Order: sequence, then C-alpha cells, then structure tokens
Amino acid sequence: MDQSNQQVKRGLLLFVLLLGSFLSVLNQTILNVALPDLMKEFAISATTVQWLSTGFMLVNGILIPATAFLMKRFTTRQLFISSMLLLLVGTLLNAIAPNFPILLTGRLIQAAGAGIIMPLLMMVVLVVFPEEGRGTAMGMIGLVIVFAPAIGPTLAGLIIEHFSWRWLFFGMLPLVAIVIAFAFKYLVNVSETSKPTLDFTSILLSTIGFGGVLYGFSSAGSKGWGSTVVLTFLAIGVIFLILFCWRQLTSKEPLLNLRVFSNKMFTMSSIISILVTMIMYSDMILLPIYLQSSRGFTVLDTGLLLLPGALLNALMSPISGRLFDKFGAKPLAIIGLIFIIPAIWGVTDLSETTTYTYLMWRTIILRIGISFLTMPINAAGLNALPKQLNAHGSAVTNTVRQVAGAIGTALVITIMTNSSTHQAELLMKSGNVQSKAQLITEASIHGTSSAYMFIAIVGILALIVTLFMPSKKAAQQETTSA
Repeated sequence: MDQSNQQVKRGLLLFVLLLGSFLSVLNQTILNVALPDLMKEFAISATTVQWLSTGFMLVNGILIPATAFLMKRFTTRQLFISSMLLLLVGTLLNAIAPNFPILLTGRLIQAAGAGIIMPLLMMVVLVVFPEEGRGTAMGMIGLVIVFAPAIGPTLAGLIIEHFSWRWLFFGMLPLVAIVIAFAFKYLVNVSETSKPTLDFTSILLSTIGFGGVLYGFSSAGSKGWGSTVVLTFLAIGVIFLILFCWRQLTSKEPLLNLRVFSNKMFTMSSIISILVTMIMYSDMILLPIYLQSSRGFTVLDTGLLLLPGALLNALMSPISGRLFDKFGAKPLAIIGLIFIIPAIWGVTDLSETTTYTYLMWRTIILRIGISFLTMPINAAGLNALPKQLNAHGSAVTNTVRQVAGAIGTALVITIMTNSSTHQAELLMKSGNVQSKAQLITEASIHGTSSAYMFIAIVGILALIVTLFMPSKKAAQQETTSA
C-alpha cells in the first residue's frame, strides 16, 4: 500500500470516528437547556429531571473503566458500530418517550454507547498515527470534546424556540444512521484482539466505587454536603474504589492497569487534565445559570454568547495539536493557563451591570486557553506510555476526566448555593430595603462570583503543577528507558 493511499484511509477512519464522537458528546449536553420544558411536560421536580444528566454521567463513569477490556476483546469495527447502535436506540426512545421513565431509559442507553466511543477514538489514534503526528490527530479530538458542548445550547435554543424538545432527538436520528452506514463501508480494524479473562469482581468494585463517588458528588449540589445520602454514597464509593485499586495492582490481568501512573509524564498530565476539566465543566454550568437566572437572558442569548468562543476553539484545536508535535505539551500548557486564569479572574466580581459584550470576550479568551490544553496534555500523557498500555492509558484518561467533571460541577454548585444563602442572610440582617426578588438576585450573583473565585484557585494550582511537568526531551528519555 503506498503512502498516499494509507494517508487517505487513515483520514477516512479518523473522520468516521470523529463524526460518531461529535454526535455522542453533543447528545450528552444538548438536553440540558430543555430540562425546564421536560419538568412541565412530565410534571416532575428539578431533583427528578436532573437524573437525565446525572444518570448519563454515572453510566459513563461506570462503563469507561471496562473499555480497556472491551478494546482488547473486540475489534474497532465491532465496538464502534455497537456503540453507535446503542446511541441510535437510545435517541429513538428519547424522541418518542411517552413518560419520564422511558425518557430516562433512552438516556442511559445513549450513555452506554457514548462511554465506549471516546476511549476507542484515542486508542485508534495511538495505534494508527506515529508519535510525531499524534498531536495533530489529538487536536481534532479536542475540537470534538470542546466544540460539541459549546454549540449545544445555541442549537437546542433554536430548536426549542421553534419546535418541540423532541426534535432534539428526531433531528439526531438520521445523523446517527449516516455514521453507522459510513462505519459499515469505511471502518477497518486497527487493533489486535485477544481473549483476556473478564474480572467480574473488578467490574463490581468499579461499578459501586465510581457509581458511589459520582452519585455522591452529583447529589451534593442539590442535597448539601451534610446530607446522609451524600455522605453514605461518598463513603461507600471511596471504600470500593480503594478495594478496586488494590485488586488492579495485585492482579496479573487487571481490568484497568493502574501501573500507568508509575510514568511521571502520564501522572502529571492526568493531574493537569483533572484541574482543567473542573474549570471547563464549572464554567459551562455557572455562566448559563448567571445569565438566565440572575440576568434574565434567554437560552438562545446564552448559546449565542458561547458561540464565538466555541468557533475559535474549533479553529485553534488542530493548530494547538500541530504546535504540540513541534514543541511538546509544557510550553503550550503554560500559555493556555496564562489565558485561562485572567479569564476566570475576570468573573470573580460579577454584578447586575456586567455587560454581555464583556462576558463574550472573556469567554473567547477562556476558550483560547482551553484549546492549548485539552488534547496536548492528554496526548503528552498517552505518548509517554509503552504500546501495550495504550488501551489502559486511554481508559484511565477518560475515567479521570469524567470523575473530574462530576466533582467540579458538584463543588461549584455547592459553593454557589452556600455563598448565595449566606449573602442573602447578611443582606436581610443589614436591614436592606430591596424587594425580595432583588435580594435573591443579588445573593445569587454573589454566589456565582464566589464559585468563580474557587475556580480561579484551581487554575493557579494547575499552573503550579505545569511548572513541574517534564519537558518534551525528558519525557522521551523516560519513555525510552521504560
């Protein structure tokens, strides 16, 4: 096979996988803005409807650790087509759901499909692309991870304003079907399969461990950290995760090989990835709450504010991938955080007069920073691992990102809620003559600012960790010696 033909096939393979990944990430985030409509239609509370997001995250968090086994046991083609079929069935159920339990069932089936796709995509890049070209390919994955959730609110806002929320899913069905057709025609197997033994004990420990921790953190925002339910689930989750880790370290064929953390570059990149994911997810939830609840902007207004940053991010991700191939992750990560920290600091003192234009420019600066970090950091960590640990490295990377997203979201919602309540009490004690509605708005804005202050501290921590990150040359020497 000549080089150009190989390049075309490689491009086709990546295109099909990226398209499937884009739809799975878009499916994960597009429903968030429709939650108020669903509460009215099915006559359910905010706590109940939140299960559509929490449940999706839980299934993802439970399934991702098992993807290393699945990627060894089944071919690229079998796994990708199966995951897209799950996405198709879940989307169809969501579109026609007559009641909330059916809608939730469809959502969980979607999550099972989405949980497989991203680790599979990363593993394929590691197998198909040489080390010096992986940054560019990972940049394309970064485009999907960041761009899909960023355009979700705008797209959903437009659809809900003119049609029913069901069209979010009816519109998705033909797109998923087209990707499945492409996969049957163009997708080839790139990995070697084997017949590893499935460790059911590890799956049980992983399910209860990750499920408990994710559910505990996800519930903390609504129930509070002192809640018996939250503390019980967190305690159970932590105990089972410790047992899970102990079993992986002592097993000959671990479900998730934690020895990847013996590599310094992989460990450092994982810590930075956790902190940056917390920043990204937190901003995605705090900014819409501030704009819609405290300032009265519509879903569409919020989506349009996020759109320029998302488009710029889409342009920047492949560029940052090429820069990574040339300079390595450390200089890019430092540049990215120099953009991110001021962008977060710029919203630690929000008010009722903070302008829409200011928030748009600040979001653009934040997104530029994120585009320098997301995939270069992941690529640096995965590049540092030997070939036999590719599947495990990919599964670990996606697991920590999913857990970080859940933890970050729960922490900022809790800080925002507690700070809002405290500020409202202070205003009432001071004999403030404002109306109750004004008082609630002011307290809510103060709470959002406090949550952003916490995120700014997370950004500074990420910068400190980045300064200790190995250079490209040092990382290559460590990989060679390993």
